[in-house]
This record gives sequence, structure tokens and C-alpha cells, in this order.
Amino acid sequence: MTAASVSPFRVASYNLQKCVGLDLRRRPGRSLKVIEALGADLVVLQEADKRLPPRPAALPHGLVEAHGWQVLPFGQVGGSLGWHGNAMLAQPGITVLHTDHIDLPGLEPRGAICADLDTRSGPLRVVGTHLGLIRRHRLLQLAAIRRHLDTLAPMRTLIAGDFNEWGNEQPLSAQLGNMQVLATPASYPAPRPIAGLDRFALSPDLTVVSAGVHRQRPARIASDHLPVWLDLVA
Repeated sequence: MTAASVSPFRVASYNLQKCVGLDLRRRPGRSLKVIEALGADLVVLQEADKRLPPRPAALPHGLVEAHGWQVLPFGQVGGSLGWHGNAMLAQPGITVLHTDHIDLPGLEPRGAICADLDTRSGPLRVVGTHLGLIRRHRLLQLAAIRRHLDTLAPMRTLIAGDFNEWGNEQPLSAQLGNMQVLATPASYPAPRPIAGLDRFALSPDLTVVSAGVHRQRPARIASDHLPVWLDLVA
């Protein structure tokens, strides 16, 4: 198989809002229906766990795994799905090479997760995060992610998550060295999006062939955010 014949690798990012929809009902099955409709190879999640300790998974492990997804090992077996609410789900065929946690500064408890993966498009490092509500803290948090990445062996890298940023992406990119934060379509609030809070940042050795926001039912009611996605080629 030649590189040209390899299908694009799709990464999606979705803030689940703990599987509580705009109808105020917690329905994990509905959230999973949205995830499966994305057609993604890898899904980066935010607010995947309930808020109070011991922070059990809002999207249960058993439900996810019964539908063929691999839960990357950031949380606890039978407990949280991820770390600081950040989680990743992978389709079969993706091999996890290494995982790590990244502590982030700020008044709110925030963190990021990092996974080195072997995919059909080659090695890929993915960072999942949910940045803070205060811009100064968001910039500090992105700088902390960059410093962590600088300590690792070079690899094609993508950051995905809820950046909580209503403004221009340039101040965000300035914290990430040679990585560029993409301008993404509006994904919040789900019923009538006006802000691109959910974003991706890419290293220059990654090529995006398409990107978008998933608007189909029940996404407009399953969370206050719509999922975003992009397709990468080697």
C-alpha cells in the first residue's frame, strides 16, 4: 500500500459536559451516539468524568468498550475515564506507545493528557486539554504544554481540546513555538454556535485535508458544545 492510498486519519474533539444535555438529562448513550457519528479514528474528550471525587466516568467504560472503542489509560479501571476530565478513545488498529499527564498552572485545577500513538498514517503525538476560563491562565497553560513537549523526542504533534478562547488564535499560537492553532468553525453554544472554543493546534509536519463541526442530531442537544474534527494525511 502506498502512502497516497492510505485514507485520512480523523481526529475529533468533543466536550461532553459530563453527558448532561441541554434537556438537563444525563444520557451517556446519547453522547456515545454523537461520538460514533463522527467517523473518527481518535476522539479527544473533555468533561468525560463527573465533577466530585472520586470523579467516576460520566461515559462508562463498559458502554464505550462494548462499542469497540479502546479507552486510553489515563484514568482508573472502573473509575474515571480520564484525568482532569480529559480522555481519549481510539478505534482498533491504533497502538498506544506511551501516555503521560501534564500539570497546568492556574487557579482552577486543570491538566492535559499526552499519548504517543502508532497509526496507519505513522507515529502521532496527541495532547488533549481543557484550558482555563481566564485568558492569562490559558496562555500560561499552553506555554506549559509547549515546555513539556520540548522535553520529548520529536514526533508529529497535534493538540486538541476545549481552548475556551473566544478571540483570535494568534496569541494562542504565540505560546506554542512552531505549532499553529487553527481557526475553527463555531462550535459553542451547540444550538446556535457563535464561538470557536473547540480547537486544534498542529506541528508543521502535519497536513490537514479537511475539517468541520458535527451538527447532526442529537449533537445539538447532547452537550452545550458541538464536536469538531479534522482529517490528516501523512
